[in-house]
Amino acid sequence: MSFLYHTFFFDPLYNILMFLFKVLPWADAGVMVIILTILVRLATFPLSRKAVLAQAKMTEIAPALAKIKEQYKDKAEEQAKLTLALYREKGVNPFSGILVIIIQIPVIFALYQIFLHFPEVNSALLYSFVTEPSHISTTFLGFLDITAKSAVIAFLAAVSTFFQFKLSMQGQVQPKGDSFGNNLTRSMQTQMKYFFPVIVFFISYKISGVIALYWLTTNLFSIGQELFIKKNIRATQV
Repeated sequence: MSFLYHTFFFDPLYNILMFLFKVLPWADAGVMVIILTILVRLATFPLSRKAVLAQAKMTEIAPALAKIKEQYKDKAEEQAKLTLALYREKGVNPFSGILVIIIQIPVIFALYQIFLHFPEVNSALLYSFVTEPSHISTTFLGFLDITAKSAVIAFLAAVSTFFQFKLSMQGQVQPKGDSFGNNLTRSMQTQMKYFFPVIVFFISYKISGVIALYWLTTNLFSIGQELFIKKNIRATQV
């Protein structure tokens, strides 16, 4: 696992950062994190696009799913069978967004480890075609040490998480009735929308400004990406 982590995440991200510092000597570490985040999101765009399309299809078939749940509420096996059949018919994979989330975990962990020792450079980790930058500034926009904690960026990361969830949940049909399953679904949706941003704030603040900035940037990218894809979906349906 350590070999895979260093081969596909830590070492590539480290070398990309060093390369960026070399070719963009005017840019500070915060700007580099933003650029790196955008590059990561562009690399995973095909996966995240599938996730957004799947979410749009889930919203589209939500009334049919609700009808199945209501009609077969006492027949769990039949309900599951018809739900899977509907997914196959509409070409929906409800788990298509999981891979994008999983990829973010080692990226965040790698960024945290990389910036633990900044602005030192470990030349042993550099690829043969990457040279050590002469100067690395960890002061974001001239006043904020990106390697330290930042309540401001953590707050912005939390706010952007709220709006990202709110956007992704638009058009979803709220389950009706007071059954255990419906109450659990409504509770989970509410917690994801309001409670998870609070968790994001405390995690991103506790770790460092680097992680908070990465989270903020990836949320803003996700919001823009989702708006763009949904706009194209509506354009093709006209």
